[in-house]
Amino acid sequence: MKLLILDAGHCLSLALAREASRRFDTQLVIEPDTGLTPERLAEVAPDAVIVPPLSHPLSLAPAAVMAHADAVEACLDACLSQDVALVWCVSDQLYEEGFSEPIDEHLVPAPKDAGLRRLVQTGDRIRAEYHRHVIVRLGPLFALEGSHAWLNRIIDSLMAGDEARAAEDVIFCPTSADAVALALVGMLQQLNCGANAWGAYHLAGTEPVSAFGFTSMVRTLLATHLEGRGETVPLGEVKALSHHHDAKLHRVLNCRRVLDVFGVHQKPWRLEVERMLDVWCLARDDGRAPDEGGTP
Repeated sequence: MKLLILDAGHCLSLALAREASRRFDTQLVIEPDTGLTPERLAEVAPDAVIVPPLSHPLSLAPAAVMAHADAVEACLDACLSQDVALVWCVSDQLYEEGFSEPIDEHLVPAPKDAGLRRLVQTGDRIRAEYHRHVIVRLGPLFALEGSHAWLNRIIDSLMAGDEARAAEDVIFCPTSADAVALALVGMLQQLNCGANAWGAYHLAGTEPVSAFGFTSMVRTLLATHLEGRGETVPLGEVKALSHHHDAKLHRVLNCRRVLDVFGVHQKPWRLEVERMLDVWCLARDDGRAPDEGGTP
């Protein structure tokens, strides 16, 4: 199976590259950005195109969100012209106001933000015009390297002794980029072998938590790792922010369908963070950038 991945520096693209390097049944071609023409798609002739997500579209300039939507629709046009499957990963922030219960796939986002509405329009067009699509809604991604990685920024801030500020009133499921890569390859292998299971899926880590809770746990685990290695580092503190003063906003994805259809189990984010910190410590010993595919 050959996959064409867009946006080479994205943390999910790097995770997919690591996953493919461990397999003999998956070949990757990685493009530097999100631009894709029918001519380039015909040249590569992949089985599927994967577009990584804007992990925090609510925090981005509207122009950046609009440009991403335009690029995805250009990918859709290219995939339609070449009959190539399209996989588009999107942020759970499309469910702008959250929901009291875990959010199922059939609940199409209806945000108020103009940029998010533009992304929803792109998703509507994909569903209406092309059967061979997979839209994967993700929780906040975390990884050690690449753009949108989150965890690397938390570690760098804490190690520098800086204050790490994080919201305590938005509840979500942090999602390991490595776990998403593993799941996507498995899903696409089944689709490539004839599974007629196109559509929207939710993919997120287990155990809902706030950004403050996640960041605080990262600090605790980081301190434990350093102390276990005999290091004393004055880590920065974590400060709680509040954006929703009346009640907490719950943005928790129900991931039952991806289990029922593809057999994909969600990975606990705490275990993934611990594994990544093991890799980070080894890389720090070697004085090199962390390779999350390494063996602790």
